[in-house]
Amino acid sequence: MSDKFNRFKEIIGEVSDLGRAASVLGWDQQVNMPPGGGEARGQQLATLSKIAQEKFTSDEVGRLLEDLKKEYPDSETDEGAMIRVAARNYDKAKRVPPEFVAEQAIAATKAFEAWVEARQKSDFSIFQSALEKNVELVKKYISFFPPADHPYDVLLDDYEPGMKTAEVQEIFGNLRPKQVSLIKAISEARQVKDDFLHKKYNEQKVWAFGEKIISKFGYDFSRGRQDKAPHPFETTFSVNDVRITNRFEPGSPLATLFSAMHESGHAMYEQGINPAYERTPLEGGTSLAVHESQSRMWENLVGRSLPFWEHFFPELKKTFPSQLDGVSIKTFYKGINKVEPSFIRVNADEATYNMHIMLRLELEIGMVDGGIAIKDLPEIWNEKMREYLGITPPNDAQGVLQDIHWSYGSIGYFSTYALGNIVSAQLWERINKDIKNLDEQIRKGQFSELREWLREKVHKYGHKYDPQDLVQKVTGSKIDSAAYVRYLTKKYGDVYGL
Repeated sequence: MSDKFNRFKEIIGEVSDLGRAASVLGWDQQVNMPPGGGEARGQQLATLSKIAQEKFTSDEVGRLLEDLKKEYPDSETDEGAMIRVAARNYDKAKRVPPEFVAEQAIAATKAFEAWVEARQKSDFSIFQSALEKNVELVKKYISFFPPADHPYDVLLDDYEPGMKTAEVQEIFGNLRPKQVSLIKAISEARQVKDDFLHKKYNEQKVWAFGEKIISKFGYDFSRGRQDKAPHPFETTFSVNDVRITNRFEPGSPLATLFSAMHESGHAMYEQGINPAYERTPLEGGTSLAVHESQSRMWENLVGRSLPFWEHFFPELKKTFPSQLDGVSIKTFYKGINKVEPSFIRVNADEATYNMHIMLRLELEIGMVDGGIAIKDLPEIWNEKMREYLGITPPNDAQGVLQDIHWSYGSIGYFSTYALGNIVSAQLWERINKDIKNLDEQIRKGQFSELREWLREKVHKYGHKYDPQDLVQKVTGSKIDSAAYVRYLTKKYGDVYGL
């Protein structure tokens, strides 16, 4: 390895360290920090972001990349892939002034605190000005880049490299009528019973049961931990320190189990990345859609399957005998897969979930292109909920304020959730061809072969391949909704007797 490459890795490693340090502060902000610490934390994050930006966009890094592109032209090698990914990131970062990065970090911290208060009080007006500032900065960020086919392309590319707004709209356009048709058929069928899911459950016991499940999945608690936060998330400080957070909702207590499965899916991806990629441009998952495919797979395709509960239900029933008295495995399985339009995205069933995402995509595009005024968001949100799901949120907390992402200025992010659902089904079809007795393994509580398949085919590559290339490499086709439609149709045909 050349001296230039070693120097490049040294600088990139320091940039990574700064980003990871910022992640620690961000984790602490949501898990431990007292409310009064917000302003100072925003400044600390801004300083780290600015230093990282200046270090990464230095002229020295630019010269090294130009020389190393010639030295390592083959992007199939690890070194070539590092240069390719770093060069793309450098080109983007070079366009964004460090002062802007600091300004955005401060605005995001203030907006997060405003969002927390607004959500607690269910009052959008408390959050409105902070969101207006975030959107103003997002538009300013877009202005740093060459004109795209759609301004939203610039934002989407940050989360899903290479994808265009038109591609996502086409994928969603193909999927929407099929999901609407399925939801309609389900609405005309006899509804399943799920009252047992909304009884009073002991929080500590639910929490412990969730940790038992994800330990069996293979989430390594010697390299991770689970804490409480306002919104569940996963964060990575290193391949050996990958943390998740969760929450307990008294009205939907077993949602904690599925959140644990979801976040552990993200975390196992990060724990499975090639350790040699640590502190290089290849660390971390390749995109949010691929990341989400992992979390949704463990939460839904595994965690809401009948074989899974054939293994875990007897123990769950023993843990909560009064709540599940008289409830059969078949009734429980149908109950956790009940389809019913609901207000909260993270608790939405699989058949309606993507409608929540399509709604948010429309709103984000409107905010970015000026078609929607921020002050009108609560009203437009409620209109879209009526149009897409036939329900109207009773208040802002269960409507426009439910998600954390806009408080961080993370606009361009939401479509990756639905894309993740789609990719999870594509991968699942491939997995079932390769692991013939997968259902039987899950029925026995054995997840190691599934986890190792994912580690070998997806996780270990980190950021080496772009998302569409990785999906093509593993499944034989680019992101396509057909497998997801097949999955939903079969599953809900069985649950509802369609």
